[in-house]
Amino acid sequence: MKQERKNTRKHYFELLGKYLLPQRKILIGLTVLLLVSIGMQLINPQIIRYFIDTAGKQGDMTPLYIAAGLFMGFSLIQQVVSVVATYLSENIGWKTTNTLRGDLAAHCLSLDMSFHKSHTSGAIIERVDGDVNALANFFSSMIIHLFGNLLLMIGIIVLLFRENWLIGVGMMVFLFFAVFVIQQIRKIVAPLWGQWRQVNAEFYGFIGEQVEGTEDIRANGAVNYVMSRFYVLLRRMLPLRMKAFFGFASMWSTTILVFALGNAMAFAISAYLWKTSGISIGTVYLIFFYTELLAKPIEKIRTQIEDLQKADTSISRIRELFEIRSAVVDGPGALLPDGPLGVDFQDVVFHYEDGQEGQPTIDGLKFKLEPGAVLGLLGRTGSGKTTLARLLLRFYDPQSGAIALGNTDIRDLTLQQLRKRVAMVTQSIEIMEGTVKDNLTFYDDSIPDARIIEVMGELGLEKWLNSLPDGLNTKLASGGSSLSAGEAQLLAFARVFLTNPGLVIMDEASSRLDPLTEQRIEKAIEKLLTNRSCIIIAHRLATVQRADYILILENGLVVESGKRTQLTADPESRFSRMLATGLEEVLA
Repeated sequence: MKQERKNTRKHYFELLGKYLLPQRKILIGLTVLLLVSIGMQLINPQIIRYFIDTAGKQGDMTPLYIAAGLFMGFSLIQQVVSVVATYLSENIGWKTTNTLRGDLAAHCLSLDMSFHKSHTSGAIIERVDGDVNALANFFSSMIIHLFGNLLLMIGIIVLLFRENWLIGVGMMVFLFFAVFVIQQIRKIVAPLWGQWRQVNAEFYGFIGEQVEGTEDIRANGAVNYVMSRFYVLLRRMLPLRMKAFFGFASMWSTTILVFALGNAMAFAISAYLWKTSGISIGTVYLIFFYTELLAKPIEKIRTQIEDLQKADTSISRIRELFEIRSAVVDGPGALLPDGPLGVDFQDVVFHYEDGQEGQPTIDGLKFKLEPGAVLGLLGRTGSGKTTLARLLLRFYDPQSGAIALGNTDIRDLTLQQLRKRVAMVTQSIEIMEGTVKDNLTFYDDSIPDARIIEVMGELGLEKWLNSLPDGLNTKLASGGSSLSAGEAQLLAFARVFLTNPGLVIMDEASSRLDPLTEQRIEKAIEKLLTNRSCIIIAHRLATVQRADYILILENGLVVESGKRTQLTADPESRFSRMLATGLEEVLA
């Protein structure tokens, strides 16, 4: 338990040091404003006491006017200070949480595909956004205000001791009792917030998953099943939410009770001192005012402790996410040769799950593709064709064997190097919400507009581009709803042209195109493959007619490979029999 608390404090300090300390100038200003505000709160009751005691005497009204003016002036200054401090604290909160949110998003994007396969998009969003939002108060003002409220309480106790030791001791007892009670309730409530945030992440993960699959859910009549799971999650969430809210309510009601006891104690001690020690009515009011004022920092500390409870859970979940390490890491950065890249799979064995039993997805795969050659990759669904492409792009690393690109082990390359020289075009095209140019260049401003327009012309998209209201700056909707399937596919080809890779992987890239669009893109593909190596993952035999070599996979094993012309001429080859009988469906 001690070690756990030590680790928690360590994580607090790490977050504060990394994200809050860069805002030190604003923090210093906020601290100064806080000290000014505390001073104003401690001085104003003294002015009120002077006003009450002076008003009870017959005499010149000038001191009363001065006291009233000072009180109003200090109150006005206190309000201005409060507004400025609120602005600064919110500004700090936004800057720090946005920086943290950006770091988390970048970290998630750097993780390998096994992480993204095991975590739904909704759950990741809840981690990156929901947990960080829970830290907004922690970063913006909680630490400074916690310190400020403690300082305010100390100031009040010191001033009460200055008036009379009895009221000072009484209020100190009240203070320690209140803090002790609140802390005990916090220990009970804190785990409930952790459970609530966990089930909340699961709920948003489920919602995100179902929203993405809305069409399939409706088409297959699975709405009732989805709603059943939805209500099951709600039934899990409700008791946890009720317990967490009950903990909040118990802390709130306990605080009210403690404040009532404090006021009663202040009244009793003030009455006793007034009768025995001859303190003035102004001093009685001063004691009562300070007692009321003492309740405010306790109440704020209570709410800050609630924020701390949420921060405890969020910091723990954020730390867990940061501690996840990608199984795929950057290599030292070996250099690749210019031009087309050769590919060499050397006894590659791959399971999607380490330690998985049974037949590997890729089992001892061994083949070599010369630079500039085109490989046609055939096989049934599940034979390992797409997995081969994922291994080439290092979405995963094989459990054994090696993959070389341009006679260089791809594990010796940085991921940026590798994915800049290897491009992949799939059936499913991701269109982002942004301009046409953004979708083509992925925000790479180094690519000139003239080059983009040239590529669009080569792909037959010049008329389409000219028809857009703002040309390259025309906004596209997320998901590509504003584009036809053919247009989206052509944009994907344009992306490849602009990156100028040494190896292109085409995963049945033209399967969604209508015959007219497919004819239009044939010449562009011919140009794309000029002076480049290519792997064509095909489900249709007609797709691989441009291939120099054929490789047929089955259950992760190579069952046939060779030059396409030789396999076509050999009546005993599997490829030749497929061509002769037209059994394309065998590969589906």
